[in-house]
Amino acid sequence: MNARPEAASQPIRLADYRAPAWRVERVELDFDLGIDATEVSAKLLLRRDPAQDEPLRLDGEELELLSIALDGQPLPASAYRHIPGGLEVDGARDGSVLETRVRLHPAANTALEGLYLSGPRESGFLLTQCEAQGFRHITWFPDRPDVQSIYTVTLRADRARFPVLLAGGNPDGAGELDGGRHWARFADPHPRPSYLFALVAGRLEKIERDYRTADGRDVQLKIWAEADAIGRCDYAMDALQRSMRWDEQAYGRNYDLDVFHVVATHDFNMGAMENKGLNIFNAKCLLADPDSSTDDEYRRVESVIAHEYFHNWSGNRVTCRDWFQLSLKEGFTVFRDQSFSADMNSAPLKRIEDVSLLRRAQFPEDAGPLAHPVRPAEYSEINNFYTATVYEKGAELVRMLAGRLGAAGFRRGTDLYFSRNDGRAATLEDFLAALGEANGIDLTPYLAWYGQAGTPRLKARGAYDAARREYVLTLSQHTPASHDQSRKQPLPIPVKLALFGADGRMLPLHLDGQAVGTEAVVVLDETEQDFVFRDVAEHPVPSLLRGFSAPVALECDYTPAELALLLTHDPDGFNRWEAGQQLALRAYDALRDGAGPRAVDTWCDALAGLFDDARLDAALLADLLTPPGEIELAERESTVDPARIHALRQQLQQQLATRIGGARLEARYRALAAQATAALDAASQASRRLKQRVLQLLALVDPAGASEHAAVQYRDAPGMTDRLGALAVLALHDATRSAGPLAHYRSRYANDPLALDKWFALQAQLPGEGALARVQALEADPAFTLKNPNRARAVLGTFASGNPTGFHRTDGASYRMYAERLLALDALNPQIAARLATVFNGWQRLEPQRREAARAALAGLAGRDGLSRNLTEILGNMLKA
Repeated sequence: MNARPEAASQPIRLADYRAPAWRVERVELDFDLGIDATEVSAKLLLRRDPAQDEPLRLDGEELELLSIALDGQPLPASAYRHIPGGLEVDGARDGSVLETRVRLHPAANTALEGLYLSGPRESGFLLTQCEAQGFRHITWFPDRPDVQSIYTVTLRADRARFPVLLAGGNPDGAGELDGGRHWARFADPHPRPSYLFALVAGRLEKIERDYRTADGRDVQLKIWAEADAIGRCDYAMDALQRSMRWDEQAYGRNYDLDVFHVVATHDFNMGAMENKGLNIFNAKCLLADPDSSTDDEYRRVESVIAHEYFHNWSGNRVTCRDWFQLSLKEGFTVFRDQSFSADMNSAPLKRIEDVSLLRRAQFPEDAGPLAHPVRPAEYSEINNFYTATVYEKGAELVRMLAGRLGAAGFRRGTDLYFSRNDGRAATLEDFLAALGEANGIDLTPYLAWYGQAGTPRLKARGAYDAARREYVLTLSQHTPASHDQSRKQPLPIPVKLALFGADGRMLPLHLDGQAVGTEAVVVLDETEQDFVFRDVAEHPVPSLLRGFSAPVALECDYTPAELALLLTHDPDGFNRWEAGQQLALRAYDALRDGAGPRAVDTWCDALAGLFDDARLDAALLADLLTPPGEIELAERESTVDPARIHALRQQLQQQLATRIGGARLEARYRALAAQATAALDAASQASRRLKQRVLQLLALVDPAGASEHAAVQYRDAPGMTDRLGALAVLALHDATRSAGPLAHYRSRYANDPLALDKWFALQAQLPGEGALARVQALEADPAFTLKNPNRARAVLGTFASGNPTGFHRTDGASYRMYAERLLALDALNPQIAARLATVFNGWQRLEPQRREAARAALAGLAGRDGLSRNLTEILGNMLKA
């Protein structure tokens, strides 16, 4: 079975929302599990909305109907009919019980949506993925999030082939059956939507721990994986316990079932899924050990574990009314997991990481043909809206609200939101209403953020009157037109700020006749406003958007010297980094425009002055030494030439390395290398982060010396962070010397899919026109397959999104190759094909030769017969914009 929707479909519109005419009070599901064929019996207790006179319509796709009965009576064929995407049944009334039996084909399901086989036929296991609309591939049902039901699930299977049987909810019985078979039943006392349904069946091992919640409930925590991976689950278990305790303390939320299952699989379209009581994880977001996982991956595991657990309340107990409200659960939960990670690690570094991702992924999305509001007005394929806008920008909007209310006010608001909406399907209006009512504030103006695409441009200019000791900060906003909205309304933009004197000291603030300390928040809610600060003793340097208080692009009339002052003295770690990024952007512009060395020298001198500062956190220094990436630099160009951007960025880094000097880089590298360890404490991770950056810079001024260091580092690496970092430097700067380590890595990790993904990705992102041939050689590797989403993303996704000079060849060869791979992938897994196709977002801004080549490749692909609805929508949006 390939769950492939038809390309033609009518858009779903938010304005057309109607409450369901039919709900399902209780669901009893019985699965007779098999790899080639599984039969599913469903018993639905129906409830009718008396205000609506609609026939019973159920969603279902690619279901082989074996039987159907209503209130105990088999239905003749004349009493029901197949309709596009579903089934219509006559004769149902309030309180009726509908029973159906269908047959599924898990092994043939390459779309990984609904019930499918993960891994080889002989040893793999069965599992489900139902968000957003996978449940309709399992049984006939009103598959929408505002239909919440009580589920009882019985699983039956061959014990030898499927010794472990799991479903959501609490265990409710198990036993033996004839013929070497067995059964297990699970019941969930909490009503939930169909997208949270889950089952797992197969040969799995587990680790388990006991946990007592703050309200006294004893919970069994169990993490399941295949035998060769279970030894790498301990860190995830630790992270789960930390997440549970944090949520109790930060939000007052306790877990509500007797058992919590987490399962790892290598075949998964997403990162993880928060199914009630049975979270299913892409193995790359769950498994971790020092030998095969980098420091970044450890933090990713911690973050995703927290994210899925936090969904138990922000998503499960309180779900979204419809898929237009997707950010209600995803944006809110991303904010929650970001806050957790900040508390567990370094808050400034976490903020830098989150804003970097926003600028790298969401800002370009907002500026291109795939731009859409956080709450879109319509969609054709909901799977295409699991985007950076919904997740990352959505989280930034929640952060704005939290900053507006303060910690205590936000907690009051979320307490009211959870208690008022527990067991309900809510909307963004419900969320803002609860936050506002708990604090006596009208937050409805913030709804405009959810309905408007595009990144607002915030302009700031300051004027100082020495005679009046007065500083006037003028802020203005403008959001560029997008394909769906030509005129944008002003938004409420909270701007957290401080003023600095020439000596780097924060100045006291007097705003609206009151002393407000050394930091304040002003809200720009008009097109332009003046904010007057009095009793200012000297011409100040403003530090704006501290902590990135709003998801906007800031334009301020800073001089390079003012940015250098903030880079050197601002105690806000994020804004210190931001000053460095802005200074680097000025340096990039100067190189590009031939404007002279002043801006470049100022950036290089400021960082060279900080290089040996022992007081500076090593991880922050590593980030300060890293200029904006090529994707961010491309956002500054009206016409994008990826090769020129790459060359200019390399030139910028070369000058920084030269200014610091080879001797200083060498000495710092040796000192950091002497501390080599696989320990996971913050100081050890920071040391490794800085060591990698220093080695990269050293390679720009002493390639031979850096290669020698990298070879030794690879050989002696105590863990994956050092090993992969060394291999990356060798592969980039010394192709001859890297051949041996690359072959060694390939052999060492031949049976470790996650570690092997890193080997594929590292080579796919090596820049230059030779990248296409390299990628084609990687596709010929026996371990490459389009059927595994992680492997497809590691090679094709990395090549297209992480290798601008390799992908954007002037001859268009990479575009044509990629289009052919998308076509092949679409036949297997439409969701992954559509997501990988989004790398073409922004193709219209390429220089003319590349632009025409990209257009031809997209148009050619769009003209192919039989494309999925997923891919058709993405291509159509990109070509019509």
